[in-house]
Amino acid sequence: MIRRFIVFILFLSIGSIEAISQCAMCRTQLENNVSNGDVGIAAGINTGILYLLSLPYLAILLLGYIWYRNSKRDVAKFDQGAITR
Repeated sequence: MIRRFIVFILFLSIGSIEAISQCAMCRTQLENNVSNGDVGIAAGINTGILYLLSLPYLAILLLGYIWYRNSKRDVAKFDQGAITR
């Protein structure tokens, strides 16, 4: 299990190096488009960035809600079992 975790972390690290290298290219392309009067592409890129930013937070909120609901259900089952005995 630990070996899989280490491989997963290495995979994420390698992927982030490529993502960082793309930032300068995207910025240059957007600056060229905006200077030529085409603002639509820049707005689309900004919307995509906000979309990608919100998804991890939504996933964490969903997992937190599921954890909370399951823990409340487990406590209720435990309390109900303690009363009947």
